[in-house]
Amino acid sequence: MAKKEMIAMLLAGGQGSRLGVLTSTVAKPAVAFGGKYRIIDFPLSNCINSGIDTVGVLTQYQPLRLNAHIGIGIPWDLDRNVGGVAILPPYEKGKNSEWYTGTANAVYQNLNFIETYNPDYVLILSGDHIYKMDYEVMLDNHKEKGADVTIATMPVPLEEASRFGVVVTGEEGKIEYFQEKPKEPKSNLASMGIYIFNWETLKEALMVNKEEAGCDFGKHVIPYCHDQGKSLYAYEFNGYWKDVGTLQSYWEANMELIDIVPEFNLYEEFWKIYTNSEIIPPQYISEEAVTVKSIICNGCEIYGEVYNCVIGSGVTIEAGSIVRDSIIMKGAKIGSGCVIDKAIIAEEAKISNNVTIGIGADIPNREKPHIYGDGLVAIAEKSVIPEGVQIGKNTAISGYTKAEDYPEGAIGSGETLIKAGEQL
Repeated sequence: MAKKEMIAMLLAGGQGSRLGVLTSTVAKPAVAFGGKYRIIDFPLSNCINSGIDTVGVLTQYQPLRLNAHIGIGIPWDLDRNVGGVAILPPYEKGKNSEWYTGTANAVYQNLNFIETYNPDYVLILSGDHIYKMDYEVMLDNHKEKGADVTIATMPVPLEEASRFGVVVTGEEGKIEYFQEKPKEPKSNLASMGIYIFNWETLKEALMVNKEEAGCDFGKHVIPYCHDQGKSLYAYEFNGYWKDVGTLQSYWEANMELIDIVPEFNLYEEFWKIYTNSEIIPPQYISEEAVTVKSIICNGCEIYGEVYNCVIGSGVTIEAGSIVRDSIIMKGAKIGSGCVIDKAIIAEEAKISNNVTIGIGADIPNREKPHIYGDGLVAIAEKSVIPEGVQIGKNTAISGYTKAEDYPEGAIGSGETLIKAGEQL
């Protein structure tokens, strides 16, 4: 096997529980974004745009759709005879069989894959961030500084820094101190979860820490390298980067795409985002339809009114319906006479006629206020909403629901309706 200068290990096994019902049957990296893309398209596109042609994708939770989307990597030009993309799920190893228990443990369990290419450097990536980054520039910085480890960082508001790994840097960006999600951060320079390791440095750190429970880069590997006197540097990134790990951040990132001058531009020629696009017919906008400042993908049929929305492929919105400030994913059907405000409706959901979504007071969700908030309504994929019901704010609905599931024809703000059984 040919030697590679740098290969990427893309961590894509996360459940994404903070996205609530959107990830009940699909891994977070496979969730739709921007109408036609999936979240994992962004780091994969960054890799090929940066000249990295060997990527290991570490999957675990609900991998079926993710695996089908990636395939053999054709959309990203990663269908290579030597290198390319490889799906790396957990597997049985002799008498030892275990799931990936942490980010570093996942890479440790695939040391043989890395050894195959005997790289000089290993790039560690997360599969659930929206951004464009040239990893080759980061590698040049790594070489120039003579680093053993380089951590991509960016400034965040100090009040949010406790959500991240935080670094304190000295001269020329050398890392003097590292804190993993500290209660009292000493800096606002946050780790983006993107690392470049010298291969021998990474291998040593993984072998030494292999018995650590839930072995993690932020909690174990980076502190070990620092304690051993390895040369750690921060690479400060000043572009757009968003962790879409919550419903609010996911909704905001989609809504930012439809600004007149979007901060994150999907339309520029220089740095394209590639995806596995289906062959489907063009969109149809009827004479009576109204569309304002929205992304509307191929295969859609729009007969109603759409304002400030991101509409995935194959969506139907019938006449007399009004949809505002919402994300409607691939294949969803919106009946006639509906009014939908600030909702996230997942793939192949069916909203029957005369349904009202997103009304009433802004009451916190009773069961999971930390997940369902900010006035959003989340409806899981393949869910069915019966005719004529009303749905309040900060709600979550999943499954094949019927009229009797809505007392007096409504589910109030802050309620959750999860139905088991048949989903159409």
